[in-house]
Amino acid sequence: MDEFLAKLRNFDIRIRKAVNSQMRGSFRSIFKGTGLEFSDLRTYQYGDDVRAIDWNVSSKGHGTFVKVFREEKDQTVFFVVDVSASQQVGPRHRDKLDATKEVCGVLALSAIREANYVGMYCFSDQKERYLKPANGLKTGYQLIMNLYKLQPESTRTSIADALLFTLNVLKRRSVVILLSDFIDLSYEHNLKALAKKHDLVVIHLYDQREVKLPKLGIIPVHDTETGRTVWVNTSSASFRKGLHDTFHQNQTRLERLCKQFNASYIALDSQEDFVPKLVELFRVRKYQ
Repeated sequence: MDEFLAKLRNFDIRIRKAVNSQMRGSFRSIFKGTGLEFSDLRTYQYGDDVRAIDWNVSSKGHGTFVKVFREEKDQTVFFVVDVSASQQVGPRHRDKLDATKEVCGVLALSAIREANYVGMYCFSDQKERYLKPANGLKTGYQLIMNLYKLQPESTRTSIADALLFTLNVLKRRSVVILLSDFIDLSYEHNLKALAKKHDLVVIHLYDQREVKLPKLGIIPVHDTETGRTVWVNTSSASFRKGLHDTFHQNQTRLERLCKQFNASYIALDSQEDFVPKLVELFRVRKYQ
């Protein structure tokens, strides 16, 4: 746990330095306010938007008044984390699930620092862990500890059910960060609904062996979710091309869906340094 926390702090420091040097900003660029709240009234001035006029107050005959709004700073950042067996693909020292935990952990630290409410839902094809949104440093470390120690009970995946749970549990507009390898079907409808209701960030984790399998001849491949083992010819050009094309078709479809509904999307190789891509995500979201 100490090693995991030290790694998160190192990522955190690197990201803050990059964000501050490149944009002269802070993590607030990704955890932007979710709306506007009424603050005060003031006298109408030339150039003001007429849509901001408070006609009820102005009709009393003491002048024309406009409403003044301010950005809501008190918001919820909610992590939806896929912990199914397909996430346990990759080298023993760092599989997709390890990378997912690191990305989620460092973003949780960032969100807590900005005094946001932070919550988490870890899923397979069932609820593995749920932490109700709360604020404070204690909440952040509770989230990280739960994430680090989590041992999923089920091997299967249901992204659609996880998105439906999130839609039901979050009553106000929030920043929702969805981390998964998206090896599943029939979740698109719920993803659209979530993107319409909330500020959605989709983080797509993958392993290079899912894109470009090494030529190892005929080998047994074990499906961790179904428990089945099949023999495949990894030296077959058609098999390798089919694997490559399937991954890129799924990725393109997901990216296009996110773009259509104004959700942020990034794809992360589980073995790569994810800091530069997260910094780029902050930069893009800052100007959206």
